[in-house]
Amino acid sequence: MKVSDLRKNKKKELEKMIEDKRKKLQDVRFRLSSGRVKNVKEARDLRKDIAKILTILKEGSYEK
Repeated sequence: MKVSDLRKNKKKELEKMIEDKRKKLQDVRFRLSSGRVKNVKEARDLRKDIAKILTILKEGSYEK
């Protein structure tokens, strides 16, 4: 996920994306603990995406 693409979204859309990614991260963590994950990098990628979105929201550099 590119930062330039995220900056084109509105605040509500970014907040919805964070909510969805946090739910998905919770699911991935659950599957990791039970040993049913094939892509172990998925959790790291989700955390990075969440951090990118939060940074954009804090900066206020999203589409208004």
